[in-house]
Amino acid sequence: MDKGTPKAIRLQDYRPPAHLIDTVDLQFELGEEVTTVRSTLGIRRNPDRPDAAGLPLTLDGQRLDLVSVALDGTPVAPDRYTVTADHLTVDQVPECFSLETVVRIKPQENTALEGLYKSSGNFCTQCEAEGFRKITYFIDRPDVMARYATTITAEKARYPVLLSNGNLVASGEHEDGRHWARWEDPFPKPCYLFALVAGNLRHAEDHFRTFSGREVTLRIYVEPGNEDKVDHAMRSLKKSMRWDEEVYGLEYDLDIFNIVAVGDFNMGAMENKSLNVFNTKYILAKPETATDNDFLGIESVVAHEYFHNWTGNRVTCRDWFQLSLKEGLTVFRDQEFSSDMNSRAVKRIADVQGLRTVQFQEDAGAMAHPVRPDSYVEINNFYTPTVYNKGAEVIRMIHTLLGPEGFRKGMDLYFQRHDGQAVTCDDFVAAMADASGVDLSQFQLWYRQAGTPDLSVATAYDEAARTYRLTIRQTVPPTPGQPDKQPMHIPVVVGLLGPDGADLPLRLTGEAAPAGTSRLLHVRKAEEVFEFVDVPARPVPSILRGFSAPVKVKADVSDADLTFLMANDSDAFNRWEAGQILGGRILLGLVADQQAGRLLDLPQSYVDAVGAVLRDADADPAFAAQALVLPTEAYLGTQMDVVDPEAIHTVREFARKTLAARLRPDWLATYRRHAGNQSFSVEADAIGRRALKNLCLAYLMALEDEEALSLCLGQYHGATAMTDVIASLQFLSNSNAPQRDEVLAGFYERWKGEPLVVDKWFGVQAMSYRPDALERVTELLKHPAFEIRNPNKVYALIGGFANGNPVRFHDATGSGYRFLADQVLRLDPMNPQVAARMMGPFSRLRRYDAARQALMKAQLERIVATPGLSPDVFEVASKSLEAAG
Repeated sequence: MDKGTPKAIRLQDYRPPAHLIDTVDLQFELGEEVTTVRSTLGIRRNPDRPDAAGLPLTLDGQRLDLVSVALDGTPVAPDRYTVTADHLTVDQVPECFSLETVVRIKPQENTALEGLYKSSGNFCTQCEAEGFRKITYFIDRPDVMARYATTITAEKARYPVLLSNGNLVASGEHEDGRHWARWEDPFPKPCYLFALVAGNLRHAEDHFRTFSGREVTLRIYVEPGNEDKVDHAMRSLKKSMRWDEEVYGLEYDLDIFNIVAVGDFNMGAMENKSLNVFNTKYILAKPETATDNDFLGIESVVAHEYFHNWTGNRVTCRDWFQLSLKEGLTVFRDQEFSSDMNSRAVKRIADVQGLRTVQFQEDAGAMAHPVRPDSYVEINNFYTPTVYNKGAEVIRMIHTLLGPEGFRKGMDLYFQRHDGQAVTCDDFVAAMADASGVDLSQFQLWYRQAGTPDLSVATAYDEAARTYRLTIRQTVPPTPGQPDKQPMHIPVVVGLLGPDGADLPLRLTGEAAPAGTSRLLHVRKAEEVFEFVDVPARPVPSILRGFSAPVKVKADVSDADLTFLMANDSDAFNRWEAGQILGGRILLGLVADQQAGRLLDLPQSYVDAVGAVLRDADADPAFAAQALVLPTEAYLGTQMDVVDPEAIHTVREFARKTLAARLRPDWLATYRRHAGNQSFSVEADAIGRRALKNLCLAYLMALEDEEALSLCLGQYHGATAMTDVIASLQFLSNSNAPQRDEVLAGFYERWKGEPLVVDKWFGVQAMSYRPDALERVTELLKHPAFEIRNPNKVYALIGGFANGNPVRFHDATGSGYRFLADQVLRLDPMNPQVAARMMGPFSRLRRYDAARQALMKAQLERIVATPGLSPDVFEVASKSLEAAG
């Protein structure tokens, strides 16, 4: 690295800032070559820092061309300030003062998409986490909260729309063809929530009346030609505003709420106060161009960013170590919203699948870290599944421990105490504990300890005493920097099913009467024993209902018991889970057979269990579409000490084809029952029926016979909704059908004018498990539609291959590893944040055999040795190498 090894920033070193900024007045002169930014800051010494009286003012700034500095209206002499690559330091500053700086920047050259940059000819900002320092000099940290006023001046013909945070208070025109707009935000905020957009945009407008009677104007801005794709996003926004009022009593606080969708964006969206900036992927949708998952994703992300208005904006993070304070809490809130809007069971299953597939692997890899990290080199690397998804599970556990009413009281107290403040995860937990009276002191280990806890459950039934005993042991595995762990406070919700499949009333030893049929058990020690009394017959346990804690469970439950739970458990999640555990056991047994060279055979009892679910699928198509999916290759890998990608893929494909062949009449009949319904809606029932239909077609296409191929081609050519089109395309892409290449080429020609649809086309080919997948992906890098500077294209093609195609990425030759390293090094000089996100598969190298580890290690060493490597990529690569040993 040019500047040596990057220095880690540690939570234990936190100190309040020496100076605070109360007001910010920004004036932007947007130009085609250069943009000028004039910043006037109202600054005072921090009373919480007694030592600040003798300290200079230090402002963050990167890639800024400083024109002038003035203090209280008087130019500052050059010998009184210093400028480095990262800071502006002004000596001998008074207790309270105004500082004015003028800088020049070049947004059109900003390929990192942080700070102020241009996207499709429009100006746009992304300031979280540390992008504001690339716009002007500032104390760029979240505990510095100020009130902003922003004036934007630009050429009217090129940039007719000028937007920033808050309310529009004035606007006008100049005689030279330029115009201006002034925005004022009355609420103090950290600079990471600042936003500016200027461009040639169109908008859809609607209105929302709050529960106090105020009318809020809602606008969604898009590039011309996309106006017909925002209706769903607007409906989602209005539903989320109403939900937040009804569930949490939280009302929107300004007169206008703006959303802007841009094509070049590193993340999904950004919750800037009153001016949310979105990746087009999470705004634009209509049935012809978007899948059901797109519609659901838009609803979820729009809600997530809106919910941040209170959990993130009104109350924000003291420092970036507290990132989950806003992200974990807001993910939990958007998950609950989506559950209320759609199928709660299916949403919970989807969230847990994502957690296990991505976050559990992160916990087991070189980048394992607590929900509240202890240190970081580059904060962008900690926008992770652990902070977001595991963080949401931590909030969910608090909700479970306190109950809905206790949790709401905690939320009310949290806002009452901290509105307008930058606070910590400890402050949130304290509000929850104080409002409910529940002791959460041990529970806070979830914020401090990394790793996925393992639960071992042993059962014993005493027929004579009519007692049933659960013995639960917990261990938290060592992770980098944390070799020894303390026992966690784990909420385990259980039920017991009688021989008739009904839930039994549950009474623990010492209780006077049963207390329901689902019980919350508090596991606080390394081993806990729970004894239920008055149990009339040996029950079947339903453990961890609703996935009440983000843990791995091994229980002495038989295959017959799992089949029984698949058919009878009243908890929908555990009914699905029983099928996954049973399927996982069988498939992992087949992996062992494959590795030993034994003949593969799928037990008929498992086929019968799947067939029973299939024949009852119409009772709940959405749930059946989840229950009938075999455990994924990624999930199976997490269950192995040493991952064998080839054996896992071979076995899973064998099981899929066997189920397809033995249950072919049922798959075919179910498909045909649902294939005739061409009406489209995004209601949960309609989505569930399409999911079930396409799952049946996936199984049929595993056989690749003439009838299945005819059905698939018929659906592809006849479908009017992208959900069905892309499903057919995916099945064809994995096949050896002679029409495959023709269909793929035709799809591109049909949709080449729709960038988001082209991204799907890239992704389908990247995740094809045909042997020529890498060759195809390499060719597509040269395709006219692929642009390495566009994050969506990178995530679809490069990320699709590295993260979504384990069998081909982990090819024993190491070709997939070389490919990924090449692309990371190509991306890093342009966009370090995206380059680092592509590194995820390398961080898990110790899960694989020695040969693959050596191949990955060689690529990591090549990356680390590259001159000028960004801190983003260096941190992931160096930690991965350190973990490899």
